[in-house]
Order: sequence, then structure tokens, then C-alpha cells
Amino acid sequence: MSDKDLLEISPLGMHWPCQDPFLFCAHHNDAYPPGDEHMAPATSLAGRSIGQDFSGKNGWSMYHGDKVPGFPQHPHRGFETVTLARRGYIDHADSMGACARFGEGDLQWMTAGRGIVHSEMFPLRQQDRGNQTELFQIWLNLPAKDKMVESHFSMFWQDSIPSLTTADAAGRETTVVSYCGALDDGRLPPSPPPYSWAADKDNGVTIWIVKMAAGASWTLPGVDPRCNRRLFFFHGGSLRMGRHQVAVGHGVTWAADAKVEIQNGPQNAEILLLQGRPIGEPVAQHGPFVMNSREELQQAFADFQRTGFGGWQWPAHGPVHTRETGRFAKYPDGRVEKAGPTDAD
Repeated sequence: MSDKDLLEISPLGMHWPCQDPFLFCAHHNDAYPPGDEHMAPATSLAGRSIGQDFSGKNGWSMYHGDKVPGFPQHPHRGFETVTLARRGYIDHADSMGACARFGEGDLQWMTAGRGIVHSEMFPLRQQDRGNQTELFQIWLNLPAKDKMVESHFSMFWQDSIPSLTTADAAGRETTVVSYCGALDDGRLPPSPPPYSWAADKDNGVTIWIVKMAAGASWTLPGVDPRCNRRLFFFHGGSLRMGRHQVAVGHGVTWAADAKVEIQNGPQNAEILLLQGRPIGEPVAQHGPFVMNSREELQQAFADFQRTGFGGWQWPAHGPVHTRETGRFAKYPDGRVEKAGPTDAD
């Protein structure tokens, strides 16, 4: 590994810039208060811009929610959302008729394709304590040939997501959790949706969380040099990548074929890894639509105004399930999956 293998170090905000085939990553980490009888914050909302609250006031935001925090119904076309729900819960509903409650380590993978409307609400189920809610939402692009495929909804439950723990010479552990891409022992998470860029293993799409104990050493292996690779250091204090000291809250872009030797500092650390072979096509984005040209964006807006991408069958713009409802998914074909309880339940 040489200095030429390090391509960029840049600070992170809430929306993290990514490289093709990824579009961006949003990290939401909210220390919500206890919930009331409606699973809304049991506290005053005075001073917040309700409907557009990204303030982080008192450690949390309402986002576009007016009672329950979250993102009421909104459309998408032309890409995929990959949502890693690390803590707390998300209530999903969409124009295909699918709905779900997921969280505490689950992942949802949704192909917007030709067009979908969905909502993502954050029910505050706990009334006697706070409701920490942390998630990543990653936007993964679709190539032009697949931008108008049928929409698709998938759930990867926490117990289906593999992890691999190794130790350095001093016995300090590093755990890699894979939401996409093979681990070093060959294990794979559930398959991405059929038209995803990640569905073709030759594209090398990888989504990992790397958890390092204080003082641990670990080496990220090199991969296909055609891939883009970016690491997001989002939790911890400081670490060394190769010869470079990196503070928490920074993204680091490396040449994909370089082995990256990582030495953690005195705090536990977590890193999000996104890598994959670029699609290499023009990107035209406006709000919730990602196409290849301005004309296609205009058509997307016109189609949504005309069809509503299937309409909205739910009784509220941001529906939530009952407090007692556990983690589950109902698919567009009516099939229902129920997930087992977690330590937070």
C-alpha cells in the first residue's frame, strides 16, 4: 500500500457522498424521548419546524413527521434504497400493498424501479425510557436498462445476516457484519433483489459494518481494481489507516485493489464499507427520482402526477402499527413473515 492508494479523506455530515454505483448514504441517529400513547414523543414539539424538522434539537429530529417521527409517503423511481436499521424500529408501508415493522439489526432492500410510494415512520414504542433510533439509508443506483423494472420489496432479518469475528496477535477482536458481499469464510447474506446491480456478483457490491475493539488491528483485503471503495468512520475516536491518522466523522476513499491495514485507537470503533464496480452512466437526480437525463426526470414527475405510482391505500400518510406488534413483513402477494424477538423487545 502506498500514498497513491489513498484517494481522499473528507469530513462527513448527515448525508454522506458516495461513489458510483452508490448515490449517497444518510445516517440517522436520534435519541428520542419516551413515547406517548400514540408512539409520538411524550414531550413538547414547540420550536420545531413540523413537517421539515432536521434540527437535531435535544438530540433528535421529527424529519417530515408531524406526530410520529419519520418520513410519510413519498415517491421514488430509478434506484434502490438499502436501509440498515441498527437500533429502534421502522414502520414501512408502500403502494404495492407491502408493509412491515423492522429494526434492531434488520435490513430492508427496496427496488423503486419504475415507481413506488412508501413511508418510513419511527414509532416510539417504549413509554418508560428513551427510544434510541439509528439507521443507515443507502441509495444504490440502477443501470439504465433496469430503471423501469417492477418495484420489489425484501426483508433481511437480523438472524440471517452473517458476521465473522477474527482476532489480531494480541487477541483483540474485529467483527465484520455483511449485508451484501461474501465474508472471508465464504458466507453470504440473503440475495439482493433480482434486478439490483448487486445481484451480479461480478459487480462486487459490498456493504459491511466493521466493528473493532479498542487497539485492534485488522487488514481489509484488496479486491477487483475496477471497483470504487469508500470507508465511513462513524463511531469511535481515531484510527490509523496505513500511514494516515483518521479522526471519527471522516470518509476515506481507497484504491480497491490495495490492502488497507487499520490500527484502531483506544476506543471501540465502527466503520461502514461501501464498494462496488461503477455503473458508469450519466446520473440525473431531482429529489426522489434518479434517472439518466433531464427528459427522463421530467417524465418521472409527469408519470407520478398522472398515476401516483399505484396510489396510496393506507389510512394515513405515515401509518404505524400497534405498540404490541412485533417485527414482521407483509409482501405484495399477501405472504406474511414474522421475525423472532430481539433483546430490545
